[in-house]
Amino acid sequence: MKTRTLKIQGMSCSHCIAALKKELEKIRGITVDSVEIGKAVVSNSSGEMDEKALREAVEEAGFTLKEEQV
Repeated sequence: MKTRTLKIQGMSCSHCIAALKKELEKIRGITVDSVEIGKAVVSNSSGEMDEKALREAVEEAGFTLKEEQV
């Protein structure tokens, strides 16, 4: 299983958290482990992360995906 922590810019409230979680959950094969202001943790049992899909989901929710946190 591969897990990633995404750094997200532009989030400020619980509505932002809900909007981002909703968009990330649309990505096939992705499990949303947690979302909080400024970051999201996602995992995929197959180990494959679709970078384009992740970025598009974040942007669809109205935010900007920054560099990955380690």
